[in-house]
Amino acid sequence: MSRYLIIINFRTLITFFLSIAVTYLAYEFKVVYNIDLTLMSIAIIFPLVFTIRGAFRRREKALEHLSRFKAGLKTVENYMLYSSQLNEEGKNQAVENIKKINHSLYLHLTTLSEDTSDLDASINHLIEFIKNNGEFIPKGCKEKIFRFLRDVIESSDNLVAIHAHRTPISLKAYCLIFIYIFPVIYTPTIINKIGVDNPSWLTFFIVMLSEFILISLYNIQDQMEYPFDDEGLDDIKFKLFHVHRK
Repeated sequence: MSRYLIIINFRTLITFFLSIAVTYLAYEFKVVYNIDLTLMSIAIIFPLVFTIRGAFRRREKALEHLSRFKAGLKTVENYMLYSSQLNEEGKNQAVENIKKINHSLYLHLTTLSEDTSDLDASINHLIEFIKNNGEFIPKGCKEKIFRFLRDVIESSDNLVAIHAHRTPISLKAYCLIFIYIFPVIYTPTIINKIGVDNPSWLTFFIVMLSEFILISLYNIQDQMEYPFDDEGLDDIKFKLFHVHRK
């Protein structure tokens, strides 16, 4: 149940406070007018939908690169294990190097750090192992291993890029500012449409509900934009992409 409440955070509390405060002041000072809210809808909804779609595409791209990364590593491991000239100790060492690459990438993606030294080192260890044991790996098999290892490196670099670069920060800030000032423009118009003589609680409810919808969409986008921390409902399940998944 707590995962469903993750869209509620400090920003939600701020919007609730603003909705209540602005509505109270509008009634207190009798601020009532009627304006077309289409412009405000364009100012908030359009960029919000744009950022949500951008975050969703980033997540789908991440899934694509993770699948390619896992498939490449698994194929490299199979070539190593079925190499008849490589002894058992060498095979075990190759598997450990592959596990290290797998673990290093996922550890990097689940942290906010942009340091990829562990990932780079683990890939270099596997490459050095292949070079040092080249005489025990058939030439044709070695070429295939390096081809699939190229896919592993390419997909891991794409994942690192997705991790480091998000949707435009200025656009997100713009959306958030307009969500916060939305009650100031929205509330007097709602009072005008409902009527000053009608119950004020209805205005409070409509303004708070509108703000809750907008800020919840913003929070969903914010969670989807970073799909690696396993906190949101739509986050990527790394267990499905382990080389030795259970």
